Amino acid sequence: MSFKSWWTFAFLIFATCRCFADDDHEMEEFLKREYSLSKPYQGVGSLGSSHWELMGDAMITTDQVRLTPDKQSRQGAVWSRLPCHLTDWEMQVHFKIHGKGKKNLNGDGLAIWYTKERVQKGPVFGNMDNFTGLGVFVDTYPNEEKHLEAQKKRYTPRTQRIFPFVLAMVGNGSISYDHERDGRPTELGGCNAMVRNLKHDSFLFIRYVRRRLTVMIDIDGQHEWRDCLDIPGVRLPKGYYFGATAVTGDLSDNHDIISLKLYQLTVLRSPKEDEEMNDEEEITIPSVDNIELLRLGPSEEGMSGIAIFFTVLFSLLGCIFLIVIGLVVYGHWNESRRKRFY
Repeated sequence: MSFKSWWTFAFLIFATCRCFADDDHEMEEFLKREYSLSKPYQGVGSLGSSHWELMGDAMITTDQVRLTPDKQSRQGAVWSRLPCHLTDWEMQVHFKIHGKGKKNLNGDGLAIWYTKERVQKGPVFGNMDNFTGLGVFVDTYPNEEKHLEAQKKRYTPRTQRIFPFVLAMVGNGSISYDHERDGRPTELGGCNAMVRNLKHDSFLFIRYVRRRLTVMIDIDGQHEWRDCLDIPGVRLPKGYYFGATAVTGDLSDNHDIISLKLYQLTVLRSPKEDEEMNDEEEITIPSVDNIELLRLGPSEEGMSGIAIFFTVLFSLLGCIFLIVIGLVVYGHWNESRRKRFY
């Protein structure tokens, strides 16, 4: 095993241990209405009477905030007017993506943001590139796969992913989202999520507590959260804005937000943890600890399980073959040696 592989393994063990440690902390949650968006959307988009602002093609209906209609080349957004100064929080997103397009003939997806900038149009699911903060994307169109098909190339089974796909990214103002590669070079992790044209509700769960980012989904109609990603060492400044954006291109979908509910999390910490938090410097630039190790796995090519199995198998067979050849040669040499004494 290479040196980098050992470090990756050690980091994963560390993250797993931290995960179980976080579960031991009791938390209480309180709905923060000033940072939440829900029916009947009274005054949303109007000046002075709402905490939320619409942008682009977004519109209010009785049932949802429609970020984009099922039409080509549309962008829409809804942004909070209030900066969030909570230390630990949890965002629950009730959303819906639906349209007439068949599989992989729809696009492009929606995003949930916690960023320094707000109300800025751009190429990243309707928001600006080189953003500062956190973006969680529900990507419904496989750009990289289509480019590879055009070049008559294919993914390996190890790297191929199923769309729609949920992923997260932390930007510091200078990191660009790679649209052509579906954000792979800068993603923290993700999971596939078949969220289009569902007959039941679909939910996205984003939790930030004790410098840990957790994303889960509920898309099966069972009212059960399914793990998507869990990353320790995520450092997000306070005072950023929540928002939701969506975009369509040559392909389209309806991208709807039914509700955004933000909860303040009160975490019961030990005196030692409180002291450590008070001693920490204020976070001013978003970052992720050990980001190189996190991205080492997806970026480096490695052997699949089947390849490893056959490598080990043929190595053992090679060793056995060499041992047999060695015994045969030794037998012939020993017999020739005895004949010389007669």
